[in-house]
Amino acid sequence: MVEPGGTELTLAAATAAVVGELAEAGKLGPGKILVVGVSTSEVAGVRIGTGGALEVAEQLLQGVRQVADKWGFHPVYQCCEHLNRSLVMERSLLESLGLREVSAVPIPGAGGSMAAAAYRSMSDPVLAETVEAHAGIDIGETLIGMHLRRVAVPFRPSLRYIGSARVNAAWSRPPLIGGERAVYRTPETSGAQLCD
Repeated sequence: MVEPGGTELTLAAATAAVVGELAEAGKLGPGKILVVGVSTSEVAGVRIGTGGALEVAEQLLQGVRQVADKWGFHPVYQCCEHLNRSLVMERSLLESLGLREVSAVPIPGAGGSMAAAAYRSMSDPVLAETVEAHAGIDIGETLIGMHLRRVAVPFRPSLRYIGSARVNAAWSRPPLIGGERAVYRTPETSGAQLCD
């Protein structure tokens, strides 16, 4: 991977760059959740599901961790469809959010290399059935949208590929509600019409 300007990046550095841009755009901080979906096969340049690699996953995990440690958000890792796209996370996060735990241990052939590497790296890992994340990064087009909060705002990072995998990302904002009289920012002056 070559960043704009011509410098060669490692997988970890490219991942950290993209996640860092997303963290800034989506204002990810303590208490926020980032869902990470990865096809290590696509990163390595082969079709999704045909060449997963724990070594690749560990490099990507390093990049995500670097940014999560700086910003304080919680990364969670999506499993592949063989585990119904469940999510690897620390038990403490699952319990604090009141999520439903499901039983499985992800391995490269069932769950995916990224989920397997994340599971092995955590102190008390569990799988959650679903989550509503504040933002997400999809490396290799694994389809993370089912785990994003409404309303998802597409984000285009400066690096569009990590390895050979295309990168998509999004952050979320609260839905705007109301009609023609709705206000979405605090008015600078008083005198707004009253609604009784």
